[in-house]
This record gives sequence, structure tokens and C-alpha cells, in this order.
Amino acid sequence: MLENLNELVRENAQDAVVNNSEIPNEHNEAVIEAASGSIFESLKEQVSSGNFSGLADIFNGGNAEGSAVAAQASGSFVDKLSGLGINAETAKNVASSIIPSIIGKLTQKTNDPNDSSFNLQDVLGKLAGGSDGKFDLSDVMGMFNGGNQAPNADGQAEGGGIVDKLKGLFN
Repeated sequence: MLENLNELVRENAQDAVVNNSEIPNEHNEAVIEAASGSIFESLKEQVSSGNFSGLADIFNGGNAEGSAVAAQASGSFVDKLSGLGINAETAKNVASSIIPSIIGKLTQKTNDPNDSSFNLQDVLGKLAGGSDGKFDLSDVMGMFNGGNQAPNADGQAEGGGIVDKLKGLFN
């Protein structure tokens, strides 16, 4: 999935990255990888934090601009560009011009039955951390109960899922 996402960024970031005099040519590939990595990490964070309604809004054809995913990915992307020595204003401009657009194109591709570059089930499987790359009920249950965890010294599974986090609210 990440390779396809890199390619999607590469196809859609020509003006904002490659033709941008503020981004040194030797950093073009790193900027493309930073953009795709930031989007992937943001989507993965949304899944792990249980923000399924936000993801559903985006993947059901909603607007990526102004979404939590786009905001988080843009912030991460700006940080990564700063690490490459690109000034903050340029980083913000590049982020605002490509991140929402790329997320929008990603969701279009997952919803297009004639485009096999991204399959929503496979995307969700990668985001949920399914060991087999597929998204199924056990992956969803793992998000809620902390996954298949080895027992601790007391013979109890370690907490860490959404259910365990919710329990802490009522103690």
C-alpha cells in the first residue's frame, strides 16, 4: 500500500514539489516519501484511536480538506519537511496544496471498482495492522481489546485496547 501511496503522491505533486524552487531537487524523493508516510501514519492513528466516523466520512466521498486526517497528516508532513531544512512557510504551503488532494484521490481510488491500485479492505487491513494484510472481525476486535496479547505474570492479558481505556474512565 505504501508503494502505491508513494506513486500517487509522485503523480500528483509535480508542481508543489518537483517544480518548486523552494525545495532542493535532492530532497524531492524524501518529500514525496514524507507526504505518503504522513498520510499513512495519520490514517493508521485514526484507526487505532477508534475514529471510524472520521474515516467513514472521508472514504464515503466526503471532503478530505478540514478533516482530522488531513490536519494530522499536514502537521506531520510539515515537521518532516522542517527536518529536511525546508522553511516552515514553504512546508505549510506544500502541505496545504497536496495533502488534502492526495487523501481525496486515495479515497476516489478505493471507491472506484475499475481501479485496483487501492482496495478499501486491504487499506483498512494495513491500517489496522492485520498480520495477513486483510481487514476482518479479529482485527476490529483486536483494536477494542488490545489484540492477541500474551498473559502477564498474573495470567491476565495486558490491557491496552479501547475497552480497557474506557474502563479507566469509570474507575
